[in-house]
Amino acid sequence: MSSRFLPRVAIVARALLRRLAGGHRSAPAAPGRILIAHHLLLGDTLMLTPLLAKLRARHPRADIAMAVPEPCAPLYANRPYGVRALGWNPRDAPSVRRLLAEPGFDLALIPGDNRHSWLAQAMGARWIVAFAGDRPQYKSWLVDELRAYPDVPGAWFDITTTLVDGDAPAAYRASDWAPPAAAPFELPRAPYCVLHIGASARLKLWEPERWNALAAHLRAGGRRIAWSAGPGEEALVEACAPEPGDLRTSGRLDLAQLWRLLQSASLLVCPDTGVAHLGRVAGVPTIALFGPGSAVLAGTGDFWRDTRYRALSITPFPCRDQNVLFKRKIPWVRVCKRTSAECAAPRCMQALATAAVATACDELLRQETSNV
Repeated sequence: MSSRFLPRVAIVARALLRRLAGGHRSAPAAPGRILIAHHLLLGDTLMLTPLLAKLRARHPRADIAMAVPEPCAPLYANRPYGVRALGWNPRDAPSVRRLLAEPGFDLALIPGDNRHSWLAQAMGARWIVAFAGDRPQYKSWLVDELRAYPDVPGAWFDITTTLVDGDAPAAYRASDWAPPAAAPFELPRAPYCVLHIGASARLKLWEPERWNALAAHLRAGGRRIAWSAGPGEEALVEACAPEPGDLRTSGRLDLAQLWRLLQSASLLVCPDTGVAHLGRVAGVPTIALFGPGSAVLAGTGDFWRDTRYRALSITPFPCRDQNVLFKRKIPWVRVCKRTSAECAAPRCMQALATAAVATACDELLRQETSNV
């Protein structure tokens, strides 16, 4: 057996032993220790912020911990909403052992893939709550309470709060989350705008000539440009033909440094990706370009209603016609999860005209100036 599967075997074995030895199970009235178990991407992890806020409001004295991918953990170093981040990797035995060494939890919430209910049980959760409809069914065998997705459209991050009873949390304020410490790096002279052009999928990419035209528009308005992309995406930036005075940060910043870059910026423009969510957590005016994804699921919603954020999308779009979210079929969901092999060109991204994006930039920048 490959060593990368051994941590998963350990989780399953520990979960079964604990369930068999656990005896009667019941929902806790006042949980003292609460776990949120997942291994989501950056954007989905940050979209769980309203769930953290609601848990803290309802259980002000509880020890709340959230399992997160290891690269995301530094963002939570200052414990927003008093939540501890437990960085882990399902293929890394030491990180799994650290999770399993945690004392048991009274309550565990599974916001995404229900296979992490097995992790929650292995960590000694005495009551596990997750969303219904995940496939295959064995992933939900250890879930004590399944809650249905709503019948009407809504933002996914607001929906995650329905795993917990009670009123919706207060709207987000940038002061709710203290920035993590960041290693020194070069910052552009203000005012500057960040153009983050990378994305987790090729079909989320906007064309280089459009980024170049947008950069020229922002420079004409007196802003400098900081080009951003993830590791291995440096060629995407070069294809946009940056000018000599622009700052190139692609592949050089960790998430804490990227937060610092965004925090001092006048504006962030990026595809519908994790950086868009980092932008609104950091408090920078943000424009997110939606192609295959859903601006309903990942847009402003209720929790982020007071942030300076714009979701640009052509809605409806004919081939944004799939209704699957975390392997659950939800009738009102409209997304496209096709691969590059199935879709030769991202027509949904190409439909976002440069002039429309530039206009949205101007509107947000005017708001920023009027608030100073």
